[in-house]
Amino acid sequence: MTHTTDPAFEANREEEQVTGGGRRRRAKGAKDSKAEHSKAERTTDAEHSKEGTAKRGKGVHRRKFLGGMAGVGLGAVAAAGASFALLTDAKGNKAGAATNTATLNIPDLLEGTTSDSTTTFTLEAKTGSAEVLSGVTSTTAGYNQSFLGPTMKWTKGDVVLLNITNSLGEDTTVHFHGAHVPPKMDGGPQVAFADGETWSPTFTVKDDPTTLWYHPHALGTTAKQAVHGLAGMIIVEDSDDTSAALPSTYGTDDIPLIFQCLAVDSAGDIKYDVTGYLTSGLSFPLLVNGTNVDDTTLTFTATKTRTRFRLLNASPSDIITIQRSDGGTMTQISTDQGYLAEAADVTTIRLVAGARAEMVMDMSDDVTLQAVITTGWIRGGSGTYDFLAVTASGTDTPSDLPSSLRTIDRYDTSSFTARTITLGNTGGTMLIDGKAGTSMDSMTMISTTLGSKEIWTIKNSTQLEHSFHLHDVPYQLISINGADPTGVELGWYDTYEVVGGGSIVIAMEFTDFSDSTYMYMLHCHLLQHEDEGMMAALMVTDS
Repeated sequence: MTHTTDPAFEANREEEQVTGGGRRRRAKGAKDSKAEHSKAERTTDAEHSKEGTAKRGKGVHRRKFLGGMAGVGLGAVAAAGASFALLTDAKGNKAGAATNTATLNIPDLLEGTTSDSTTTFTLEAKTGSAEVLSGVTSTTAGYNQSFLGPTMKWTKGDVVLLNITNSLGEDTTVHFHGAHVPPKMDGGPQVAFADGETWSPTFTVKDDPTTLWYHPHALGTTAKQAVHGLAGMIIVEDSDDTSAALPSTYGTDDIPLIFQCLAVDSAGDIKYDVTGYLTSGLSFPLLVNGTNVDDTTLTFTATKTRTRFRLLNASPSDIITIQRSDGGTMTQISTDQGYLAEAADVTTIRLVAGARAEMVMDMSDDVTLQAVITTGWIRGGSGTYDFLAVTASGTDTPSDLPSSLRTIDRYDTSSFTARTITLGNTGGTMLIDGKAGTSMDSMTMISTTLGSKEIWTIKNSTQLEHSFHLHDVPYQLISINGADPTGVELGWYDTYEVVGGGSIVIAMEFTDFSDSTYMYMLHCHLLQHEDEGMMAALMVTDS
């Protein structure tokens, strides 16, 4: 199978690139897919690369980008009934400069009710409608609203109860992505619940301060439900010294930014699978907190000098890199699973599908934030977007950030149990260790015991992009394509990129929870790959 990729994506494989304080390295032995392109494809790729890198800011948006076939070969495309012209016709793809502004929408903060030391949150997953493309109404879904969901705040050590009602007309689950909770409460496909039912998980919050999120996780429908809007942010708080020294007033100096790069046709129909993504005439809008920023720059007035931004890539597959339009630095303070050991000045923060990060900026002057989109799947968004213009109006002088944010003890893995987990595919069917996880019975089962310390090599035997997500516990990166992690790569993760032909080595310890019936999951967080079978079960038992 021949795989073609977005040129910017392939260039990142070919040379070391500083991203988010770390480095993305070309995998040893990875094929150069450019050599496999047809002449027509090479022409399109060259034009795309020139347009996408010649300048930054408005005017390089490409909302009908038809190249970047990063996740499927031409044989699969042909099998899906697409014409070759669809792959190469790039005319008319360059959109004009953004001319509109709108105030950044801050998701509502969901208030819980506390009784008998338990805080209860009420959610309803329901259908609705929203404008994903300007002027066009799309059928959507959301939690407690038509699109997306409110932000929840949990406090470490508190007991929470969630009453979640399904009004979607089909089965769903709600997974608390990144949360360390019992497997029965994790929201995996084993606990799917039907339309009209209410699921009520309860648990003690054991997570350190961090940014998590919630979204569906039923078998075969995760991409469909998530792209239509079922996603929301979770903020975990604590009373530790680091948290006290950081901005924490929600909506004022603690700002959620939820990114979604979607695929939408001219009638507003949101696509979620191969057939849909290969439809002609698609747009790939970038949404930030539910607002399309194709030709609109959002505005935010920072009333405090130091502002904290929580970044979530809730896209089904696309990769999003955050940067400043002036090339200046941002101070990254957190990865998926909480604070770094120390704050890191970075110029870019790269987020694969499902990943999160937090950063702060001390602003005496106005700042414009940009999002650089690279497709991670068969097609997707491409371009650089001035998505948020921040007006600096704070007159306060913040204290210096703590010299140490937390202690991260790096694992000595010499006595850890070793495993190799292989991500593969047969045509459009995605595999983990040779099995397609399209049902609970068919997927690979990985069994471990409570207290086990393990080191896993996640090997990508495909030439496709993958985003490896582990439920239950955080992991440390031990190796990335054969190189030692550095910078922010030394933080804690639950979702990380595995490039085509590459590998990562991760280490983790299974603590607190075991169950002989209910399982956790490990999978690719490109949601289409998950639905196509790249998911395995993880059973943690007492012995």
